[in-house]
Amino acid sequence: MTIKSFICCDYLPMKLIVILIMIRENGVNDVTIKVLYCGMCHTDLHHVRNDWGITMYPCVPGHEITGLITKVGKDVTKFKVGDKVGVGCLAASCLECEFCKTSQENYCDQIQFTYNGIFWDGSITCGGYSKMMVADQRYVVRVPENLPMDAAAPMLCAGITVYCPMKDSKLLEPSGTPKKVGIIGLGGLGHVAVKFAKAFGHYVTIISTSPSKEKEAKQRLGADDFIESTDPSQMKAKKRTLDFVLDTVSAYHSLGPYLELLKVEGTLHIVGAPDKPMDLPSFPLIFGKRTVKGSMTGGMIETQEMMDMCGKYNISCDIEMVTPDQINDALQRLANNDVRYRFVIDIAGKSSRL
Repeated sequence: MTIKSFICCDYLPMKLIVILIMIRENGVNDVTIKVLYCGMCHTDLHHVRNDWGITMYPCVPGHEITGLITKVGKDVTKFKVGDKVGVGCLAASCLECEFCKTSQENYCDQIQFTYNGIFWDGSITCGGYSKMMVADQRYVVRVPENLPMDAAAPMLCAGITVYCPMKDSKLLEPSGTPKKVGIIGLGGLGHVAVKFAKAFGHYVTIISTSPSKEKEAKQRLGADDFIESTDPSQMKAKKRTLDFVLDTVSAYHSLGPYLELLKVEGTLHIVGAPDKPMDLPSFPLIFGKRTVKGSMTGGMIETQEMMDMCGKYNISCDIEMVTPDQINDALQRLANNDVRYRFVIDIAGKSSRL
């Protein structure tokens, strides 16, 4: 085992501290990665606070990781020392089930996550709030050379989370008549979804409770239209106008009004995760032959595909950089939704105490 310094939460609500933890040595299928940047996801916040009652302390958060490979195991064939790579949400899976065999590892019953999971050797997985990490090559992706490593980091979670629904609904790349795509929420997920949808040639409408975001949506991100969801007249005027709606909001809300925005046979795809059940009225489904579905992140082939697509269209996340000694303040701001649009930790920042 190797002893390394990590930023961990250790029974301190909303507070991270620097401690030493033992992690596994680089195995035959492993790569050791010098972590350069790590995005901060709301999932990190939930684990720090043990909101879901599953946190194993001490916990090292972080699953939006970019860095450089410094060591490879003897059976590693995909990577070499010096490669620019990324690690997302997945650390291990059974490798034998139907989902693993079809590169949908994220739906494996035995999936273990990049942090707060149990690796094959019984060790607890540690995330990217650290100077280094060890990962199995099967759960590592290559970062395109033209992408900035800092702004690419959140794509390992936020990017793949919104990319998969678009792929599932056949919205990738321009093909025939552009679709009318609605995106509920303009946050870390929503703003990346706008970039993908515009790159693929679609007409994009932002749906938000905040009218102040209209200028941002249109002028900064290139959205074509904006609907204030708390304005009944606007919602009524846009009934049956959208082919596809992506719901990125993690706060409680009813799905009924958004279903009414869809055309007949339209799809509402949920990627936000409210902690309370959402209302799903039957009439908008029945009278519109509409579909409601959901998804989580993506498999490894999809994740590499998504990163390559980002390289092709020069898509990355809009970020706010913090150094390790600013993490606790950033967590508090994250809890208050005070970030545009994703915090990224500069792990090697000059204020680092690792």
